[in-house]
Amino acid sequence: MPPASVSISSSSSPDPKPLPQIPAASGVDDDILRRARPFLRGELHQVNPDLPSLVSVLRSVGAGECWHKHGSFLDHLLDIYRILKLWKAPESVCLCGLFHSAYSNSYVNLAIFDPSTGRDTVRAHVGDAAERLIHLFCIVPRQPLIHDDLLFHYTDSELVEHLRSSEVSLRNAKEKGSFDGTEAWRKKIQALVPDNGITVKHIKTGEDVAVSRRVVAVFLMMTIADFSDQLFGFQDVLFENSNGRLEFNGNNFAGGLWPGDGKPGLWLNSLSRMAALYSLILREEEIFLEERKQGVKGIADHHSEPDGHQEGRECIPFIIDPFC
Repeated sequence: MPPASVSISSSSSPDPKPLPQIPAASGVDDDILRRARPFLRGELHQVNPDLPSLVSVLRSVGAGECWHKHGSFLDHLLDIYRILKLWKAPESVCLCGLFHSAYSNSYVNLAIFDPSTGRDTVRAHVGDAAERLIHLFCIVPRQPLIHDDLLFHYTDSELVEHLRSSEVSLRNAKEKGSFDGTEAWRKKIQALVPDNGITVKHIKTGEDVAVSRRVVAVFLMMTIADFSDQLFGFQDVLFENSNGRLEFNGNNFAGGLWPGDGKPGLWLNSLSRMAALYSLILREEEIFLEERKQGVKGIADHHSEPDGHQEGRECIPFIIDPFC
């Protein structure tokens, strides 16, 4: 027997209580929400009028048909663009994130454009500056560059100490006009990433590739965004990352099966270390700018960008505190 229907008149029901109002955010929170809202609403044209057509281009070459960690390759590319945009990166850097593996790279072989014939095509869509970054990102040995040549040269305690020292140095430069290029933190960062950049080997041809200091910093930031979008706890098991340094010591494919428990992993420690290194480069770059502003001859004035360092100090705007 069906249950009897019950009729409730509007007059017998209490007035609905108004929903609680969410306090309006202010400052940094409000700014982040403003930048995030178009992504949340799918209004990509509000972010960049060209973004919908760029996504269509990526979809037309099959980016949406390739599986990638927790979605499609297209999902991942758009995620990186969104992260970099929320961090207020310059548009050329954001577009590099959107096309960051377009020619494949040292981690994955998902080339959706042929680097020997497709660079003009990509350049026509994103512009010269972004395409140069995209191509460079795809040919540098990112694993040795970020980990072996930079991160693994620091202990955690050393990074903490150098971050504290660099904060004091930058304050002294800005407030007192005091500069000291012999400080331990500056000597070390100069040894690893000199002002005039570094040279690495092309991952396919073995040829020398010049990379400016600012591009090294940009690639650090992009790697943080890249890893944060695709790594989970199971990668700790897969790579035997018991110490959080993400040294890729193992290949436990039996124990580290996707998707695992979906939790964040100890690899977050490695991302924190990358952010610390980014901050050290950033602070010395700010000191260089203060030296020039005050007419002080410093380390940066003793070097010039070598041939091939097209993305130098003036070409790639530096991002101030993208992680706040």
